[in-house]
Amino acid sequence: MKKFFRNYKVWALITGAASGMGRVYAQRLAAKGYNLVLVDINAAGLEETEAIVRREVQELSAQCGSDFNVLRVAQDLSRMDAADLIFEQTQEAGCEVEVLVNNAGVMYCQGIAETSERMLKIIMMVHMNTPMLLCRKYVVPMKERGCGYILNISSLAECMNWPGIGMYGATKRFVKDYSRELRIECQKTGVSVTNAYFGAVDTPLIPLKDSLRKLARVLAVMITAEKAVDRALNATFRRRRGVMPGALNHIFKPICIILPDCLLGWIYRKAKPYLMKV
Repeated sequence: MKKFFRNYKVWALITGAASGMGRVYAQRLAAKGYNLVLVDINAAGLEETEAIVRREVQELSAQCGSDFNVLRVAQDLSRMDAADLIFEQTQEAGCEVEVLVNNAGVMYCQGIAETSERMLKIIMMVHMNTPMLLCRKYVVPMKERGCGYILNISSLAECMNWPGIGMYGATKRFVKDYSRELRIECQKTGVSVTNAYFGAVDTPLIPLKDSLRKLARVLAVMITAEKAVDRALNATFRRRRGVMPGALNHIFKPICIILPDCLLGWIYRKAKPYLMKV
């Protein structure tokens, strides 16, 4: 049995677990001996994730003599009361959540004035309001038990005040800032808060043709979901404050910061006809 194996006695909660990186987080954490709370608006996707993970950990749960449990929560994270509803369900089910992964995300390329008000509200709720309130709810019992791991997903885009992805970047800066405050508040409590700053990750969140995805991976501009998740979880369980996978991201970040407004404006005007309204 692995050295760090939780024997399916405690739980990991993952938002956006119906597909993409959320599903990979579920697979990795179940392999570490965690029961799972799977949260997503896509109920069918949650069922598929559960089925995949159960097949993968069947032998592990048998070896440790404990049942592997899954709680599926089909929830729209853009609702104002989403965090309340999720917390209530885990409390009623007796889930002792030791790991919280705020993975769910919304991505689009569009100017703020051209984006629908509905979509602006959704991205703020999914990236900012609900993850912060989930942290607020679960960090209290984590502190009481003296053990907990929180992984929040920021982005390389948090340093990009760029038209087209400006709203996305702004919400990810909020994630970075409140995560730092919470991490400082949790010092000496046994609870850690880690931020992942991803660049381009090969998931359905980024709409690209297969040929372009392959080229991006070859050029190391884009990394696989598996590599991104493994790096993020490694940093989380080492209780590091942050991780940014991909050497090119570290090179690209200082360039992103110094680009002048006039150049960004020119790029946006050229790209604007090709952006999709949301």
